[in-house]
Amino acid sequence: MISPTLVSPLPLSSGFVGPGSQPGEADEAVLDFPSLPKAMAAYAPPSLPEPDRVARLGPALGLLAALQSALAAYRIGDPPPRFDLTQLDPSHREMLEQTLGEGEVSGRLVATPQSEPGGDIQETRLAGLWWVREQDASGRVGREYLEIADLPALVRDRAFAGALDQVSLPDPLPPGVMNGPGVLAEINDHAGRFSGHRSPHLVNLTLLPQTPEDLILLDQVLSPGTLTLVSRGYGTCRVTATALRHCWRVRHFNSEERLILDSLEVAAAPLAVLAAQEDISDSAVRLGEILTALRG
Repeated sequence: MISPTLVSPLPLSSGFVGPGSQPGEADEAVLDFPSLPKAMAAYAPPSLPEPDRVARLGPALGLLAALQSALAAYRIGDPPPRFDLTQLDPSHREMLEQTLGEGEVSGRLVATPQSEPGGDIQETRLAGLWWVREQDASGRVGREYLEIADLPALVRDRAFAGALDQVSLPDPLPPGVMNGPGVLAEINDHAGRFSGHRSPHLVNLTLLPQTPEDLILLDQVLSPGTLTLVSRGYGTCRVTATALRHCWRVRHFNSEERLILDSLEVAAAPLAVLAAQEDISDSAVRLGEILTALRG
């Protein structure tokens, strides 16, 4: 048995562990791990208007009450309730903007010359409640409304307007291309068989061996479509609808804007931008608390 007097605590001095503390490799290679996101967007209670001002804005308060009831009743898959804001006067609009604020997800859908509407999409600080401003090709705002959904219907209906059912490879293939054609064949196959009831199919480009020429090929063949969405939770996630129907490019960046995950997703909508049912139910509770505070 070893005597306790022979064992002493090992002192941990500054620099004992961590980068640069250990001998380097013989080939002087250095492990370079991308830093993970450090900041997370979180719910923050709104700065509410003064009580005397609230008393003069009864219609806006009534709209908030209707929104709270609709949030509480809504289930994903139901037709999304919409609340028209086109005729809202500036004072009521200001109250709604102050109370609802801005959430994690925003996006832009480009209108087409064929009169298909585009628009700006902004999630409020209440997940599942979206502010939508439809625009025509000249940028003129048409309808404006609040919508309750996991993702606004405008996005689901118009994300792949004009997209291809299948994409083709250039002939001949550019020099240096190796795995790009295989990825495109896989994506073509799943996109061609996709229906709203199928599970999403994910191709993680970050984990696949890709040459720079492969990535250039994918960028060219799966060029961005008319929709771009951005989600700011842990770091930033940028989502674009590609030229292939049902195929999304999903890129995750850390807080230093360094790409840490690049993927293709065949899905009705990428999970990264969807509000979950529990989020929507929680939004109903939060809006109820806001209404209580506004009513004094």
